[in-house]
Amino acid sequence: MMRTSLLLTLTLTFALVGCGTNGPKPMKQMPPPKHAPPPPPRRPIPLDQSLRQKAREQIEKSMASSDPIIRANAVEASQESLGDEDRIDIVSKLTDSEPVVRFAACMACGGLQLNEAHQKLLDLVHDPDMDVQIGSRYALHRIGDTRYSHDLEVFARQVDPHVRGNTVMVLGLLGERSALKILHAMRADPKAGVRLQVAEAEWRLGDDDGLTTLVGATISVYKDDQIIGVMGLAGPKDRRVAPHIRAKLVGEFDEVCISAARALGQLGFDDGQTVALNGAESPDPRIRALAALALGAIGRSDAQPALRKLLEAPEEPVRLAAATAILQLKPG
Repeated sequence: MMRTSLLLTLTLTFALVGCGTNGPKPMKQMPPPKHAPPPPPRRPIPLDQSLRQKAREQIEKSMASSDPIIRANAVEASQESLGDEDRIDIVSKLTDSEPVVRFAACMACGGLQLNEAHQKLLDLVHDPDMDVQIGSRYALHRIGDTRYSHDLEVFARQVDPHVRGNTVMVLGLLGERSALKILHAMRADPKAGVRLQVAEAEWRLGDDDGLTTLVGATISVYKDDQIIGVMGLAGPKDRRVAPHIRAKLVGEFDEVCISAARALGQLGFDDGQTVALNGAESPDPRIRALAALALGAIGRSDAQPALRKLLEAPEEPVRLAAATAILQLKPG
């Protein structure tokens, strides 16, 4: 699986979804029901400060995990859900022993424009790991040091599809429409996963051809493609795509339905609240992790009882997803 699928917006499925286009023969897609279950009426529940404190403690614990994937996800959780005063030290993770964590820290430093990370980011320009090199250039560009940004065009031509994919992701996140020239040249990439990432980046940069490709991905026979499609559509926060995403709240694959609920939440809609709450009761930890992320994106404070239960799950990825979501909830 591409590292971008893992790290972007705290993962699609906590490293449990790959690029389905290159995977095994898909299951037959059944016709979905016509309507998704409506969201429950809102209940103005105040935010539970003790629950929020437990969520902060879970993120802090995960930042020190022996599992580098958990540490990487915790870095992004800190970026996405904690305020400036509470945020755990992301800059320190730039010197982590594992490349996946250093990459996550670079992306977080860039997303938050942490100027205090400047020297450490410069040290990573020549990191042994090429993905980290890409992340450092993204972060440096975001804090105003563009001396190495032109190198991204070189990374876009690398043999390793992971490197090409991460380069595409960064080009989309930087928001520079001049990158469309590079992206257009990558539309015929030999890897289907990279081609979808190209479409996502193009759509972020306002190219409707990317939009068309992502809409097509939402009706792929592969659930992985559908997930990338619905999440990619929501990336630019353009509410005009909501009908395409809303149609995915029903279907054969729970992962797709819950990802659609999350994507709609990112657009400001709570249509998927019931879908996410149902997912929170799944015996499958992958589904519960996705459901937690969806409830966080939707942001309704009346999701606290479900998230409290997930915060006590035996699986750390589920607890971390729940912690992230709890801190994203809005006052009743």
